[in-house]
Amino acid sequence: MIAMRQLAPTPYGQMLTHAGVWSHDSQWIVYDVRSNADGSTFDGRRIERACLASGRVEVLYESQQGACCGVATLSPVDDQVVFILGPENPTPAWSYGPSHRQAAVLRMSQPGAITNLDARNLDPPFTAGSLRGGSHLHLFSGDGRLVSFTYEDAILAAQRDGLESDAPLAANASEKNLRGVGVSVCGRAVAVPKTHPRNHDGTAFTVLVTRLVDAPRPGSDEISQASEEAWVGTAGSTPQGFQRRYALAFQGQVVAADGQTIREAFLVELPDNPTDLEAVTHGGPTSSQPGSGGQSPGIECIQGTLTRRPAPPPGVVQRRLTHTAHRRFPGIQGPRHWLRSSPDGSRIAMLLRDDAGRVQLFTISPAGGEVCQVSHDPWDVSSAFTWTPDGSRIAYAADGSIFTVTVTTGQSQRLTSRIADGTSPREEACVVSPNGRHIAFMRRHTHNQIFIVDIPRD
Repeated sequence: MIAMRQLAPTPYGQMLTHAGVWSHDSQWIVYDVRSNADGSTFDGRRIERACLASGRVEVLYESQQGACCGVATLSPVDDQVVFILGPENPTPAWSYGPSHRQAAVLRMSQPGAITNLDARNLDPPFTAGSLRGGSHLHLFSGDGRLVSFTYEDAILAAQRDGLESDAPLAANASEKNLRGVGVSVCGRAVAVPKTHPRNHDGTAFTVLVTRLVDAPRPGSDEISQASEEAWVGTAGSTPQGFQRRYALAFQGQVVAADGQTIREAFLVELPDNPTDLEAVTHGGPTSSQPGSGGQSPGIECIQGTLTRRPAPPPGVVQRRLTHTAHRRFPGIQGPRHWLRSSPDGSRIAMLLRDDAGRVQLFTISPAGGEVCQVSHDPWDVSSAFTWTPDGSRIAYAADGSIFTVTVTTGQSQRLTSRIADGTSPREEACVVSPNGRHIAFMRRHTHNQIFIVDIPRD
């Protein structure tokens, strides 16, 4: 077994995101802080980083005016950090929640100096390229040009869910607030009118890219939720055997023919040129084009209305990858996890139950086809997972240990000694470093703490 080591002991909880926590040179790890032992309460006020070599801890950002912050991830090409920022000066009508949060960005070389990534406009007419709600868990694309996230809508949440909110109300709401996936195009600034106290400008042009329906037809490819996304490929170039430079795989919630609600793997293909996501604002295609969601023509479709969700821009193609309703245990299974693409984009990994009922790693091509079982352990995979940079192995937690599995052979290797008590590796994160030499994960102590294990070289 390989000895694990604690990264940087602190008297407070440390929380890793499931991916993107390593600096591009593999020298630093970013994380947020939480007060409770299991990290389930989002009440942290700092984003920190710790040095792999020395364990030195540095504060990158400390929130102000009652805001919380957390779920930090790093760009794979520079020192940018993106994270969730909750409302400053929260009120009962606008406190932290799925539709009341945003993305903030800073550079590690300039701690404390944040900018807003996504713009927000809560007053109609809504602004193309801005949001009317909250973004969550932000991930840079392999070339650092785009950021993905999940989203919930404050306008529709206030109307359909009966929430007290600062968002405006329409006389009759039609569509539900459903969780979807969006994309921010970095460096394409958006300004919004300051007609609402929660409106703000952003440094990115932001759109929703998944197509949702309130009540999916049984047996169809319609989905009522999109989440747990991953960029396909990590090099910022067209993945192997794939037609688009940019694509996102995600979990979509469908209704099977028998009426059972399950999660399947889906994919959205984006334009090769990210600025094409803005084309509709300059006299581009109208609602008759793919991606418009059948809403009003022109820019109204992508920013939504008081009664309708924002829709994907023209040129965004959504398709289903997996069809698992026929399996003994249908649907994506296991602990909460995010789909993860191999670095070359040729395979997308997820967790399913095998015929024995055990949660195992499976992969599928982004072109679709049949799923292929990767791990064959006598125990469940118990965590989120990541690939090694060469695409040969996947790292995960199971049976109180950290493992890697060789994708081509299915051979698993236990890296750490089994821990049977309450301090075993946690389920949220098992993140391989960009140089492929280390895995970062958390263990339960009085508070969550980050540990490191080295990956043996072949």
